[in-house]
Amino acid sequence: MTSFATTDVLHIAYDEYGPADGCADGAVVILMHGFPYDVHAYDDVAALLAADGCRVIVPFMRGYGPTRFVHDDTQRSGQQGAFGADLVALMDALSIESAVLAGYDWGGRAACVVAALWPLRCRGLVTAGGYNVQDIARSGEPLPPAEEHLFWYQWYFNTERGRAGLSANRREFCRLLWDLWSPTWAFDDATFEATAAAFDNPDFVDVVIHSYRHRYALVAGDPAYDSIEASLAAQPPITVPTVVLISPDDGVDPGDPNAASKPAEPEFTGPVEVRVVAGGHNVPQEQPEAFAAAIRSLL
Repeated sequence: MTSFATTDVLHIAYDEYGPADGCADGAVVILMHGFPYDVHAYDDVAALLAADGCRVIVPFMRGYGPTRFVHDDTQRSGQQGAFGADLVALMDALSIESAVLAGYDWGGRAACVVAALWPLRCRGLVTAGGYNVQDIARSGEPLPPAEEHLFWYQWYFNTERGRAGLSANRREFCRLLWDLWSPTWAFDDATFEATAAAFDNPDFVDVVIHSYRHRYALVAGDPAYDSIEASLAAQPPITVPTVVLISPDDGVDPGDPNAASKPAEPEFTGPVEVRVVAGGHNVPQEQPEAFAAAIRSLL
């Protein structure tokens, strides 16, 4: 059943699993979804952890599902500072002092932001793809063409044609990304449609477009997050115990299949383990057992 927590900025919708008092030692797990996905990405992971006796919180991020802004005049920002602030505000609203944070894509970014800037709130981190804090100051530096073409959708979103296209074709566009980003995942129509309803949120398009324009410093952020963005610009290290999940078959950000035998990114200065998992971009829904196992190792 979906519940709501109200912060200064959002009425955050979330699903909750397991006992309200957390695991035996009080640990709580918060699972953060990415774009273009929603809480259903964690149906199996949350059930596995709840069966272990864990309290699991799975929120709809801003712009998705039943989550709504409190005030009409709040900027519909999709910047990384907002994602991190939303996660901390949710924890405050639910009186959760610290938790194991896990995520991928936008959700991995939110979890990494909190782990880097509020380490006392993060008991442990599971992040798909690695250090997900954006280096906006260097966002204009080109990548090799073989990597650049994978980000075509980001350049599309930086045009007004892209905004109109996403608005007119939300399901078709997001279904295409699912197919491209998870080429080995044989999901069915019902699985996609269960998530696609979350894209009907009235703020979805505005948040998505702002997110992909802000990351390239092409639009201003919400001034409310200026101090957070200033801290993130320094690419702060992550000191908490971390498991990094790498997916070689990820169609948008393919990982090194040999990553587990190589040093982790230098931004991880605390205990860190790199694990290579099969599948594509939507790691928790494609590989729930592996994702749950990573979380269990931090409890």
